Amino acid sequence: MFNKINQTKVKFNTKTIHGGQSPDLAYGSVMPPIYQTSTYAQSSPGKHQGFEYSRTHNPTRHALEQSLASIENGTDGITFGSGLAAIDAVMKLLSPGDEVIATNDLYGGSYRLFTKIYERFGVKFHFVSMKDARSIEPLINAKTKLIWVETPTNPMLNIIDIKALALMAKKHAILLTVDNTFATPYLQQPLDLGADIVMHSATKYLGGHSDVVMGALVVKDKELAQQLYFIQNASGAVAGPQDCFFVLRGIKTLHVRVQRHCENARAVAQFLSAHPKVGRVFYPGLPNHTNHDIAKQQMSDFGGMMSFTTAAGTLESAVKVVEQLKLFTLAESLGGVESLSGHPASMTHASIPREEREKSGVTDSLIRLSVGIEDVKDLLADLEQALS
Repeated sequence: MFNKINQTKVKFNTKTIHGGQSPDLAYGSVMPPIYQTSTYAQSSPGKHQGFEYSRTHNPTRHALEQSLASIENGTDGITFGSGLAAIDAVMKLLSPGDEVIATNDLYGGSYRLFTKIYERFGVKFHFVSMKDARSIEPLINAKTKLIWVETPTNPMLNIIDIKALALMAKKHAILLTVDNTFATPYLQQPLDLGADIVMHSATKYLGGHSDVVMGALVVKDKELAQQLYFIQNASGAVAGPQDCFFVLRGIKTLHVRVQRHCENARAVAQFLSAHPKVGRVFYPGLPNHTNHDIAKQQMSDFGGMMSFTTAAGTLESAVKVVEQLKLFTLAESLGGVESLSGHPASMTHASIPREEREKSGVTDSLIRLSVGIEDVKDLLADLEQALS
């Protein structure tokens, strides 16, 4: 069985299929069964087979959490009912009066959770550009407990130097959390670069088929893992067994899917960069992208996400393009096999005040693309007809 093999010696593509997994003990099922049960029989009070109640532990969820730990080179994976529930669990490590330094260009739901809920509980947030990691050090003080990073960021695809921030965080005894949703562990492994916690909206690339909502955290410190497991159980925002099964199945094809996402996105970025109706293109794989060299160092490829502005620079021009797209479905979310388009200012980032959005580049003419795995010629033709 695979769990007898030293997993540090096998490659990532093998880990996506076998990492942390072994055949089911009951009947040898290769795929972990969906344990659709709330409770488990005990032979005597307190004597059970490792599972008591499914909010606390569930075999299907446990299998997924082991897989996540394997592909992120961590010790523990902890899953939640959504990506925001996973972020919420990290915030619950804090106390009133604590301070957080966060990326200023981040998912609107994260911003809403931080400002509308946790600020009311006395946690202070500093939203700053982290394109130059050194720029945040003046904000660090005795109350700073957490640095929150997205890289690449949503939706501007800014690249942040994880290793530099990790060194700074350790110097000041601060936790560093990296939202790795856009990059996925196939392209980037923040724990290896010094991060303490990796967060995923597993709804996106890990699930990969736009049919599940889930969040996940991965750590490699046992004490930190136990704190997060306690929060998971005590707060109860756990992932259900069927959703866990879907994400575990998605992970098994993560490497082949993301490879095609990257190939298609590279072609789309080059096409958009040369198009007269396009203003700027934000894609880490372009040589003129800010911190492109850092992206090359900490990522193995550049992902399937990008944003661009229209040359006209107006809300009307952006709306017209997304309304004309046919293969790029106009919808929330990202990371599925199908291509999606979005208008961040009115969709995913609408909860951020306009003035704050525009400071980070989220203008009314910005369009975000999640490039899928369709035939790239069809995707380019769709963009051409929409732009023209």
